[in-house]
Amino acid sequence: QVQLVESGGGLVETGGSLRLSCATSGRLFNVYVVAWHRQAPGQQRELVALRRRDESTVYADSVKGRFSIYRDAAKETVYLQMNNLKPEDTAVYYCAASIYFLGSYHSIPERYTYWGQGTQVTVSS
Repeated sequence: QVQLVESGGGLVETGGSLRLSCATSGRLFNVYVVAWHRQAPGQQRELVALRRRDESTVYADSVKGRFSIYRDAAKETVYLQMNNLKPEDTAVYYCAASIYFLGSYHSIPERYTYWGQGTQVTVSS
């Protein structure tokens, strides 16, 4: 089992920044991908960014150049640094992990094995 606990969400003005944290614990040697997804009201859950075990990353087009995913190995925590936030970034952000490579399926939420409880991010205009 792998446990994921998110934190760092909140209310921020347009153009502001937030850093989300995903604290991981458990059988981490099984984990190949850690990702951030988000879900806005009435919308489907969508991939925001992911980091693979080989340190490669993938970003949604809507956040490229603004968001950055990285890992602090000593703290076993994966972060999502979000800069230049926009109202359309408002959503519940979820940390997810997969024990599989995923390949081209990395954008499909159902492919992820473990999920955190989510943290709300609200960007005011």
